[in-house]
Amino acid sequence: MAMIRRRSLSLYYISLSIFAACLPIFVNCDDNLNRTSSTLINRDLYHSSGDLMEMIKNLVHRHPDKLSMETIEAGNKGYSAEIRVVTYCHRRKESDDRSKIRILLSFGQHGRELITTELALRILSILSEEQFLPNMNPVSLNSTLDELVIKVVPMENLNGRKLVEEGDLCERRNGRGVDLNRNWSVDWGKKEKDYDPYEENPGTAPFSEPESQIMRKLALSFDPHIWVNVHSGMEALFMPYDHKNTTPDGLPSQWMRRLLEQLNKIHCQKRCMIGSGGGSVGYLAHGTATDYMFNVVRVPMSFTFEIYGDSAASSKDCFKMFNPTDHSTFNRVLNDWSAAFLTIFKFGPHYLDELRAKASAANGDKRVSIDEYLDGYLMQRTQKDGKKLEVLDIGMQEIRTYFRLFLLSSVLLMFMFCSRISKNKYSRPTTPCEC
Repeated sequence: MAMIRRRSLSLYYISLSIFAACLPIFVNCDDNLNRTSSTLINRDLYHSSGDLMEMIKNLVHRHPDKLSMETIEAGNKGYSAEIRVVTYCHRRKESDDRSKIRILLSFGQHGRELITTELALRILSILSEEQFLPNMNPVSLNSTLDELVIKVVPMENLNGRKLVEEGDLCERRNGRGVDLNRNWSVDWGKKEKDYDPYEENPGTAPFSEPESQIMRKLALSFDPHIWVNVHSGMEALFMPYDHKNTTPDGLPSQWMRRLLEQLNKIHCQKRCMIGSGGGSVGYLAHGTATDYMFNVVRVPMSFTFEIYGDSAASSKDCFKMFNPTDHSTFNRVLNDWSAAFLTIFKFGPHYLDELRAKASAANGDKRVSIDEYLDGYLMQRTQKDGKKLEVLDIGMQEIRTYFRLFLLSSVLLMFMFCSRISKNKYSRPTTPCEC
């Protein structure tokens, strides 16, 4: 997301365009297509996208009792994408156990934010017990993880990441220039006064991009209790909303803030910004994944984390702005935020239990599951654009498509039938009437 830097980048891109237009003799047209960064990727710290995904694949292969991986593909108008999803469950055969708390984590939605995908690799290595954090108790961790199913998307925007690796270090969009964090349906397409297509192109329609389509289907089928979309560009712990400068009403909002305050105290030493994305950074973002997860999928704890940002970096230096460039900072960021996610794994379920207890009290002490609570309390808040209506809308779209095909087929058949009758009428030889 890298919210805090968008305006400065916007001014930089505009200035660059004017400079290129005014000095065509001295500027090669091909150079205008690539926004440059004075700091290059540190290959000693960062894996290539291919190497990183291969390492994760091998990690899954070494721990079949805990990890599994699937590759989901989609395409639209000649553009295709694939996303790999790693599922952690302490006993894989129980991964479909609906009594467990379900957590969905997405990394690398913006191509230039390489540090986020490295964090995904580190978290998976810790979950598989190939790496450990200082002072981490494996026994306590395993007992916490027994109650969870965690799905990790290590690199949501593989095509955009490849463009970054080819030299366009400022690129955040996907392989055809769409910002995947503006391509979701909640308040989609609205443009602020400082809108910059290099930063925020929402696409031609909600879910026009295969990557967003895959993530939507994953979210609706998995139905998570906790969602975290991981970005870089600053240090922040955001909750809904991004498209307006307020936080939601009700108990879920209160418990989200409590969890974020705990994370800020323990892992950020109170330096992380907390609040709604739209109310904290000074501008609104429309069509974001987190707003969709909260409003439509009805994920009670929906977050966007910004794990690193260099506020002193030049707006021309995209790699340094969004990613640590030295070993010490690189390892500190990965260790601190891995620990933060372990805190979420430990305390997130407790907060959800407290929400369930509140729901039970409201129902005359009748014990309800967290899913029953969401289908009741939260459905009242999101009746207008809730998940059930979303699923219904998808179904109606398919019905309308089949109906159009039926009408088209009927018209073609009628045309062929009438043509045949006309042909027979005028080609039949005349005979005397046999009255």
